[in-house]
Amino acid sequence: MSESQFSEQNYRLFSQFLETASGIVLGENKQYLVKSRLTSHVKIQGVSNLDQLIEKIVIKRDRQAQLAAIEAMTTNETLWFRDSYPFSLLENTILPKYENRSSPLKIWSAACSSGQEAYSIGMTILNYRKKRSGSLRAGAQILGTDISEEMLQKCRDAEYDQLAMSRGLPEIFKQEYFESASSGKSKIKAQLKTMASFRQLNLLDNFSALGRFDIIFCRNVLIYFSPELKRQILQKIAACLQDDGVLFVGASESISDLVDQFSMVRCNPGLYYTKKTQ
Repeated sequence: MSESQFSEQNYRLFSQFLETASGIVLGENKQYLVKSRLTSHVKIQGVSNLDQLIEKIVIKRDRQAQLAAIEAMTTNETLWFRDSYPFSLLENTILPKYENRSSPLKIWSAACSSGQEAYSIGMTILNYRKKRSGSLRAGAQILGTDISEEMLQKCRDAEYDQLAMSRGLPEIFKQEYFESASSGKSKIKAQLKTMASFRQLNLLDNFSALGRFDIIFCRNVLIYFSPELKRQILQKIAACLQDDGVLFVGASESISDLVDQFSMVRCNPGLYYTKKTQ
């Protein structure tokens, strides 16, 4: 048997493990995804094939192998200003509501991957303040969270290669908010970098300790969860969002039939949700 082959039974075992550990629902016929993400871990974990790797993860409960598998299965590509409309709405519709605020605006970027969304939010805010002198004087505090420590370290390093820099980043922002790093990559300048902090968080866990937020971005992640887990996560998000606070979800995601704590606000283009006042 080649190292990338594994049994249907072990696929089901791994699917159950992944859903319990991270909430991700693989469903049927996603064997190809497991193969593509985990085959490189076979030799690293000192086993002969994926069957043995899955047994090490699920049956032997090897913690290091479990964490590595979760990292591999939850790491997703991202880009700057993804879908564009949330950032246009943030600058043109939402930030003006907080223009005279005396305390820092608190924003959460959930499942932040390698940091492009969190830093895109930061660039949007800095651009807004540049255009409107004296607005948002207290600035903003952006928190990025992810289940992957590997991704979080990339966020903190704030250095991006040429391919990452070519994906959705306006040239004017490259010039204004980035500088060359000794690694040959482009590094985010201090003014932007200091706006964001990053910490590990599994959306299945309790996150009340994060505090309260004015704006939450939880985009393109709920699609991986079952309806019941989506409902639970959204209820926890509502609990840490200020009344009338704003929630952005992915362009293909809808939450209206899952929870009743939010009101939809349709725009042209796009939409966002506000938390209903209790």
